[in-house]
Amino acid sequence: MATSVRVRRILDTIADMFPDAHCELNHANPFELTIAVLLSAQCTDETVNKVTATLFQKYKRPEDYLAVPLEELEQDIRRIGLFRNKANNIQKLCLILLERYNGEVPRKHEQLTELPGVGRKTANVVMSNAFDVPAMAVDTHVERVSKRLKLVDENDSVLEVEKKLTRKIPRDEWTITHHRLIFFGRYHCKAQSPRCETCPLLEDCKEGKIRMKMPKKRKNVQ
Repeated sequence: MATSVRVRRILDTIADMFPDAHCELNHANPFELTIAVLLSAQCTDETVNKVTATLFQKYKRPEDYLAVPLEELEQDIRRIGLFRNKANNIQKLCLILLERYNGEVPRKHEQLTELPGVGRKTANVVMSNAFDVPAMAVDTHVERVSKRLKLVDENDSVLEVEKKLTRKIPRDEWTITHHRLIFFGRYHCKAQSPRCETCPLLEDCKEGKIRMKMPKKRKNVQ
């Protein structure tokens, strides 16, 4: 189990590596961010940004997404994985926003997670980035890095990872730590080709030491 001192050292090291970490999904308001995060499930931010570059010019309000046939919206996002399901969720989401929230994205977590296509991670991203409410969104990068660095247990569920990280990390650092862990996982501690040979946190990573074939530390014998 990670101690507070070790957690602090890991967080500070990653902060030094990625001081400018931020949300890489392009958006201009909470509504665009919600749509972008919904589209990003099982898809890279790079691909989402290419699609939303034209999507957000055509659709600016919930009413715009409902003014076209579902098939047209599907074609507009066809480069996105699961585009049919996501197009359907977008129109359902927009209808709820108009019927319940005067066309605005709600600010409460439980209201966000009731929207079609919006799970806990998406709600946390919207809360933290659109409304400046501290939240720890756990995506594939955050989960992988947290487990490799033993900030959480290897068999923890995504929800368990979130709960443990929020207990170990100061609340006012949840959002920026989320971004830094993503950058660390996306650009350094990659899933298939992690840069173990240059990693300043190699000693904290069991998998990294195995990859680098480092010997185990021997206990001192008195």
